[in-house]
Amino acid sequence: MSSPTGPNPITAAWSMLAARRVRRPHPAAGGRGDVDHSVLGEVLTALRQAGAAALQVHRDTLVSYRDELQAIDPDSLSSKAALAYWINLYNAGALDLAAEASTGGAATVLRIPGGFRRAWAHVAGEPLSLDAIEHGKIRRFKDPRIHGGLVCGSASCPTLRYEPFTGDGLDHNLYDQMRSFLAEGGAVRDEAAGHLYLSRIFLWFGGDFTRPRRMPTLLPARKAAVADALATWLDPETEAWRLTGGPAIRFQPYDWSLACAVR
Repeated sequence: MSSPTGPNPITAAWSMLAARRVRRPHPAAGGRGDVDHSVLGEVLTALRQAGAAALQVHRDTLVSYRDELQAIDPDSLSSKAALAYWINLYNAGALDLAAEASTGGAATVLRIPGGFRRAWAHVAGEPLSLDAIEHGKIRRFKDPRIHGGLVCGSASCPTLRYEPFTGDGLDHNLYDQMRSFLAEGGAVRDEAAGHLYLSRIFLWFGGDFTRPRRMPTLLPARKAAVADALATWLDPETEAWRLTGGPAIRFQPYDWSLACAVR
């Protein structure tokens, strides 16, 4: 059952705008390669084996991983390694937030006051909240596929990948994440009703897919344009039906119930 509440839209929009004040990422041309993300890998393996119950057990590990990343200047990395760095740092923070909610008996991460807006990491001397990392760092790499790889500790967010992102595997992994997210519920076809139901993520961030060069953007996008932009990652059967059946595009409600699944 979907949670009846979500983030306050005004607060969410303000947080996105505030994130633009953080320093833009400037990865080095010819920068160093991949960072060691094996500590996060340990947490993902535990989550895959034991489910969300592993979160509370491994919260200290997430903090240790964050501390390791804080000692690295991401602008010394190559562009792909830097984007992998920021995605992994964000996901670790989202898992830590979910662990905090679980420890306190909260049914959703939204019950943690300012959970996405308070400083969680300090990178190169800059305090960063999860919102600042997502909207001020990650989305500025102008790759909309990141929306298939970021999690928020909720039932409707994409399923976590079983391994951390790396610079070397980034293109393949982000492509695979988008395909999996859409196939596993991010795009649901109802042929009887003539509707294609897309995740609400594509309502909130549709402009990133239709106008990636303008990321991060708050501008809305037409439903049909969003569906066209997702064609690359839709399964062939759904895409063929979309092209021939002309379904109406609808957006699913978002379930903010506490959840952390790994595939």
